[in-house]
Amino acid sequence: MPPEPTPILELRQVSMAYAKPSGEPLPVLANVDLSLRSGEILGLLGRSGSGKSTLLRIAAGLIRPTSGEALYRGQPLVGPAAGIAVVFQTFALYPWLTVQRNVELGLDALDLPPAQRRQRALSAIDLIGLDGFQSAYPRELSGGMRQRVGFARAIVSDPVLLLMDEPFSALDVLTAETLRTDLLDLWVERSLPTEAVLLVTHNIEEAVLMCDRVLVLGSHPGQIAAEIRIPLAHPRNRLAANFRALVGEIYATLTARMATSLAAVSAAPPEEAHGLPRAAISRLNGFVETLAAPAHQGQCELPEIARALALKVDELLPLVAALQLLGFAELTGTRIRLTAAGRVFAGSATQERKRLFREHLLRFVPLAAHVVQVLEERPDHRAPRERFELELQDHLQREDAQRTLSILIDWGRYAEVLVYDARTRVFSQIA
Repeated sequence: MPPEPTPILELRQVSMAYAKPSGEPLPVLANVDLSLRSGEILGLLGRSGSGKSTLLRIAAGLIRPTSGEALYRGQPLVGPAAGIAVVFQTFALYPWLTVQRNVELGLDALDLPPAQRRQRALSAIDLIGLDGFQSAYPRELSGGMRQRVGFARAIVSDPVLLLMDEPFSALDVLTAETLRTDLLDLWVERSLPTEAVLLVTHNIEEAVLMCDRVLVLGSHPGQIAAEIRIPLAHPRNRLAANFRALVGEIYATLTARMATSLAAVSAAPPEEAHGLPRAAISRLNGFVETLAAPAHQGQCELPEIARALALKVDELLPLVAALQLLGFAELTGTRIRLTAAGRVFAGSATQERKRLFREHLLRFVPLAAHVVQVLEERPDHRAPRERFELELQDHLQREDAQRTLSILIDWGRYAEVLVYDARTRVFSQIA
């Protein structure tokens, strides 16, 4: 039996840690094993903070892991390598350059003659569906067309490995669907020069639609929580029972990890608080009202409500996590149900909602109670934001600590338990 071909990309026991303000390591990734072979589209799916983008940067050779190794075609990856291209979430185009010149930038490392550069750029532009727009500037293009330029720039160098960091997330639903379908058609027809694709996404349906395998990442630190194979032929039907079953399986995996994370948040001392779910008050109110409406009667399967509200997983799960953390909803498997308090909250007028939210915030979110207690104990009832940020950075990355405090400010203002002055960056107690 012939040996299996060498993987295009392989990560072996990759771990990554950053330094806390105290100098101690803060783990971001832990012992990640990943293998990507020729002919595969592999999806990385997980909540914010699970290390997806960090993994992508390691795979691109842009950063080196703290431990473990990254191999590209069997050789250690010690920096950006020929044959690896990246499509970013944002368009990342130079506004003063035409479409053709932006695409030609993808050939800078190859040192080609001008005529050859021009011909390869025009071929990539034609392949990606932008023929006729080579002389246009980015400002003249729609968002979808600008992202097509990004794809053309990535494939113009004939990459072996294409890394995509949420390439459709900045687009509206219809534009994203068109571009996604066009890219899949090129892949299935083998019109792309690329041998393998690594796709970072927050969209479960997108992962099932495009990928051959999906790796679900857990967080704190990032690790492979599950590997789910997608044994469906292209083109795939979103409404088919086997498609919906795979979507449900991924939701179940993510929500099981979420339940464990929420239990850790609830049990942690205030000064060791984990990051709060990224859920704005306005969206929480709207989600509760939708769930309480006659169409759902207070309970619903997550895939169903995600489709109804056009929510990606990284928009849906923080809302679900916040409602469960605050005691307004319960999650069983992939089914969310309003609690008795959640039903009262949904049916209350504004001031009664705020009172109930305040009660639950101080009872179920230790960090909120901690901040309020600090303000109460200080003679002037004031405290700088940095005081709490530094405390949180002993347990969270700096960006996560800042985001957590921003969420707490949003919730605390709504509950009328604190005041925050963005100009002076000072918290104060409501008089």
